[in-house]
Amino acid sequence: METEYREGLETLAEHYRDILALLGEDPNREGLVKTPLRVAKAMQTLTRGYSEDPHKVLTDALFEEPYDQMVIVKDIDFFSMCEHHMLPFYGKAHVAYIPKGYITGLSKIARVVDIFSHRLQVQERMTQQIKDCIEQTLHPMGVMVVVEARHMCMQMRGVEKQNSITTTSAFSGAFKQAKTREEFMNLIKG
Repeated sequence: METEYREGLETLAEHYRDILALLGEDPNREGLVKTPLRVAKAMQTLTRGYSEDPHKVLTDALFEEPYDQMVIVKDIDFFSMCEHHMLPFYGKAHVAYIPKGYITGLSKIARVVDIFSHRLQVQERMTQQIKDCIEQTLHPMGVMVVVEARHMCMQMRGVEKQNSITTTSAFSGAFKQAKTREEFMNLIKG
């Protein structure tokens, strides 16, 4: 698959070359000569969500449908980059909404998760952004998002806790009722 890189790729690569030198490495060493460009390309790929519109993704597959029960897309794998240390965090997102006249293609929910996760992030904001996007675009009776993730900034540095998992949630509308939230949580556990 051919990747289209954004403007500034060469400048980004020059900065990574400088970083290698500042770390005490020789950027001209055989194994590092192409590293600055590879890292610049990787960073543009990991942050491609800045150039994508999650609302458009949802409206491109919007269908009128009288269905008014919970729709859940669970176990959506994602990875993101922590904005505090620029280290990865990764895990699963679980998304539910209760339609009010309109549904969207199921894959579009996963695409919304991808778009927000492919930005420099904190898990709390990403969870809220996914919920807000679905809410503002589909105008459902309610939305709930639960994100479970492992953070390399906690595993590789600082407290170095290898098995910790962070869980965040955001909900609105019908999910403000404990019974509805409980139904969602039971369904994603099974």
